[in-house]
Amino acid sequence: MAPTAPEPPPPVADRIQALLPTNFLLIGEQHDAPDHQRIEREVLGGLAAQGQLAALAVEMAEQGQDTRELSPKATEAQVRTALRWNDAGWPWKAYGPVVMAAVEAGVPVLGANLPRARMKDAMADVSLDAQLSPEALQAQQDAVRSGHCDALPESQIGPMTRIQIARDRAMAQTLIQAKSPGKTVVLVSGAGHSPRVTGVPQHLPTDMKVRVVRLVAGTASESKGPAVYDAVWTTPPLPPRDYCAEFKATRPGPGTAK
Repeated sequence: MAPTAPEPPPPVADRIQALLPTNFLLIGEQHDAPDHQRIEREVLGGLAAQGQLAALAVEMAEQGQDTRELSPKATEAQVRTALRWNDAGWPWKAYGPVVMAAVEAGVPVLGANLPRARMKDAMADVSLDAQLSPEALQAQQDAVRSGHCDALPESQIGPMTRIQIARDRAMAQTLIQAKSPGKTVVLVSGAGHSPRVTGVPQHLPTDMKVRVVRLVAGTASESKGPAVYDAVWTTPPLPPRDYCAEFKATRPGPGTAK
């Protein structure tokens, strides 16, 4: 007897409805998965159609940059200018449709990432270590270590972890400032910023409702427990890719000028 094909997942609109109402909806994506940006557009469209979308906050633009002064008919060029979009880091081809879905819905798009000019100070700010519990701090350090393919000197793990914490805190501040009664602020970021135990939720007030969706290209191997995510949505796997080989190839080796 032939194996039964798996049932397709429910429509995005239905899956989102199951998470509402919420002040904040955090979507943790894999940046090179086009299906993830497609889902994000569907989420924004569904919330906007119900009049429930308050704002879109994005990791892909820096805190302080926004589209508040633009009309829903603003051009892509105007939006990119308002957000000071860095196409080299975040291809507009991938994220433009997500951003424009919010603009055309008449809601602001807010840069949420820590400005690059503040990263050096964050690396030296030991007070950031106290923003997480000892267990969560250790987990975040482990994530930074493995996320850089175990290629960083151990002396850089602490400073790099502080940048991650500072970025999460900046994103949380952006969400809080955009909060609107009866509506939802959506944050689109890399998956590393979304876990409840280490990421942006750690820096949000406990009296505000937060829902976290993890997007996974391929088989979900991460915990689906509420301590980490409220939902894990899978999309078709991407072609195999050795991210660590690519990362290490870009790092200067011994004796290489920096």
